[in-house]
Amino acid sequence: MFKLGSVLLKVSVAIVYKKNKAEFENLRYEDDEDEEVAEGKPRQGRRNTPYWYHLQCKKLIKNKKLAEALEMFETQMLKEERLQPEEGNYTVLIGGCGRAGYVKKAFKLYNDMKKRGLEPSEATYTALFNACAESPWKDSGMQHALKLRQELMSKNIELNLITYHALLKACALCSDLRTSFEIFKEIVQNGHRPTGETFSFLMMGCIKDKDAGFTYTLQVWRQMLRLGLKPDHSIYNLLLRATRDCGIGNPNTLSNILLQVQSEASVPMTLKAGRHAQQDKRRKVKEGNKIPMITEFDVEDLEKQIFSEHPSSGNSRHVDLCLSAGEHSSLSLDSRNLDSKMARDKMALNSSVMNRDSPSRLPQTAQNLPNLLDLNVSCGNVVSLTSITTSSDRLALIGNVEGFLKKMESDSVIPDIKTFTLLAEVLDLQSQNESVLITLMDKYKVRADVTFFNTLVRKRSKLGDLDGAKALMPILVSRGIAPNLQTFCNLAIACRSMKDGMQLLTDMKTSGITPNSHIYSALINAAVKKLDYVYLIAIIRDMRMNSVPPNEVVIRQLEFAAQYPPNFDRYKEKNPYLEKIDGFRAYYFRWLKTMPAEETPHPWAKYRTPKQTSKPCELDKDFE
Repeated sequence: MFKLGSVLLKVSVAIVYKKNKAEFENLRYEDDEDEEVAEGKPRQGRRNTPYWYHLQCKKLIKNKKLAEALEMFETQMLKEERLQPEEGNYTVLIGGCGRAGYVKKAFKLYNDMKKRGLEPSEATYTALFNACAESPWKDSGMQHALKLRQELMSKNIELNLITYHALLKACALCSDLRTSFEIFKEIVQNGHRPTGETFSFLMMGCIKDKDAGFTYTLQVWRQMLRLGLKPDHSIYNLLLRATRDCGIGNPNTLSNILLQVQSEASVPMTLKAGRHAQQDKRRKVKEGNKIPMITEFDVEDLEKQIFSEHPSSGNSRHVDLCLSAGEHSSLSLDSRNLDSKMARDKMALNSSVMNRDSPSRLPQTAQNLPNLLDLNVSCGNVVSLTSITTSSDRLALIGNVEGFLKKMESDSVIPDIKTFTLLAEVLDLQSQNESVLITLMDKYKVRADVTFFNTLVRKRSKLGDLDGAKALMPILVSRGIAPNLQTFCNLAIACRSMKDGMQLLTDMKTSGITPNSHIYSALINAAVKKLDYVYLIAIIRDMRMNSVPPNEVVIRQLEFAAQYPPNFDRYKEKNPYLEKIDGFRAYYFRWLKTMPAEETPHPWAKYRTPKQTSKPCELDKDFE
């Protein structure tokens, strides 16, 4: 009986506890509510889950509200609700910091993540490397990337291809081309098959070399084609960027490497990779996945070709070219040691390839000149490329506008507005070239935007053709595009007289557009080139009337204009160009005392929450 009674007593106690549990809980919450009201604290309400905060932060970051997402995570989630964060909460914030280049905050979150015992995922490492790539200070970003890479290597953590791409992007944008090739070799040795995106990051590294980046980019392009990879529109745009920004370097390098006979190209081989690649291949074969056959690709051979200062000429036979200034189709070949068939296949280029005086140059060049983007045009013969100095000359090497677009069509790639904007920057600006580009845009059904027309306006303004730049404005308006501040800034480049500059400022005010420091900087630059000190006084007086604070560039321009030339003695001789400099100096120094300077905002200041406002000395630490 004693045992049975004790059992019944336990059951009855449990039943009573369950019956009254809700009432006791309500009483406890009422006591807590009274305490909150007494203390004046806001009611917290229902506790949310870490996954809910993950979704909310992701939504804020998508709407470009990184500061609000960080505030929600650090204040509401951690401090107010005191929830234990998960890996996803940190990764989504690190990804947002990565896209913004906020590398310091990204690694601070990463370190806090490790202190809480959370295991980072591959997405976390990808976001960290992306933060290094987007950092405003490339040296600091590269240091963080190399430190993180060393940490992962010490832990024997294998990276996937997406994370490798983020690391390769960081090396391409923050370091030199050699470091990018080191990562590229590691990608191949670890069994990853390079993709078009891999080669696009390599091209970014090539473009960093302004002296020979065009040649390097073409070499990477040709190796990508030999792998059987199809380029997309972003890779074609990178080719145009290299054409616009980079030179060919040593002409012999382009002659002996790019244009040599690829006799081994017809021999099918497999990708040279390391032990991990063979293991990965056997594993995928067991799983039933077929690996596509690719041609030979040796990263070390490509690296030696690119970084070889004195490439061997081999047995290549040189061909002399004489392209008539009047006829683009007349080629004169020195056919010594060449039969007639081979002579027809040889490529010839010289300084008269780009005959800018011919109005029909644009369509004819694509027909008469080979396109170096094709592998099958490479012969063993090279001609002089010493005259390839301008971007339009380099564009002729890749087929000019028509040949370049035909190559895109052959790869089933549709050009976008960025493609045509880059073409406008590369071409020699002529009225027919403008009309040809606009016609081709209509053909490919690409809608022009204000950036495209701003490019045309800027190129005409740099030539001093203000009337030609203004003539583009009706075309812009007829397509339903409104000019912006950048349009007027480009027009200001050509305002080399006081009358034109003041008229531009009046037109802007009439249109309801307030000039900014960039507009005034362009006008000041034009006035300084003319040594027109009366024009300079009028410009800075208008700045004062519109209360536009000068930035660092404007101050540097005005300080240069206010200096006397070296070895100039105004008491010994009279210089007609410097008659008004004393009046400008007197007005400028008075103007400088009354004008507030425009402060350059810190790149990460907009992501700081109000509670994180720091002293100037603390902000300077972010630059390290």
